[in-house]
Amino acid sequence: MSIKTRLSVNINKVAVLRNARGGNIPDVVQVAKDCERFGAEGITVHPRPDERHIRYSDVYALKPIVATEFNIEGYPSERFLKMVKEVLPHQCTLVPDSPNVITSNAGWDTIQHKGFLKEVVGQLQELGIRVSLFAEPLKEIMDGAAEIGTDRIELYTGPYAEQYVNDRTAAVKAYADASAYAASIGLGVNAGHDLNLDNLLYFDKQLPDLLEVSIGHALISDALYYGLENTIQMYLKRLEGN
Repeated sequence: MSIKTRLSVNINKVAVLRNARGGNIPDVVQVAKDCERFGAEGITVHPRPDERHIRYSDVYALKPIVATEFNIEGYPSERFLKMVKEVLPHQCTLVPDSPNVITSNAGWDTIQHKGFLKEVVGQLQELGIRVSLFAEPLKEIMDGAAEIGTDRIELYTGPYAEQYVNDRTAAVKAYADASAYAASIGLGVNAGHDLNLDNLLYFDKQLPDLLEVSIGHALISDALYYGLENTIQMYLKRLEGN
């Protein structure tokens, strides 16, 4: 029996639009409030070292107003971890991004980086923060994540989205297998990257253990056509099987 997958809206692209002009239009704090009012079940942000979209100051401003689940993504640098420990989000998703990448494009090697990640994950869990590791759908990566002690993994779905248009059955197989295996060894399963209105429903149906999806670029782009409230409802309906 599948569970209801939660929708966390990544508002990074809202900050991109604001930063392009300066000032505070659109207001990312107000947009976060509105996303929740329109049905979003979480807010995700991913501040990067150059603050080209979400700024560190935004993260602090969002903390007191996010009423659902606050998820902060990022590479666990000293500066990033200091912020996370001060803000105390509900969830911290650790990604292996180098500073110059445009967007996340790979998951952690949980074997090679086991010692480093185990220390970081432990520090965050001691503060009551649920930790998720950005990961590719490989059994050995899931095993490594379990040994590290993380609460969840977030499946990197970029390759799924790319292959979906040609062969959705083949595209989803590794993810369905990895999700089932992760759940069997005690890991919660999240997913994100390039999920959209076209490929989300099928993905969700094939992964009955999926707890949460984080969607930003496609959702904010769709909102230009459909409006933010209507778009969020459309994504929620996909997660309800429609």
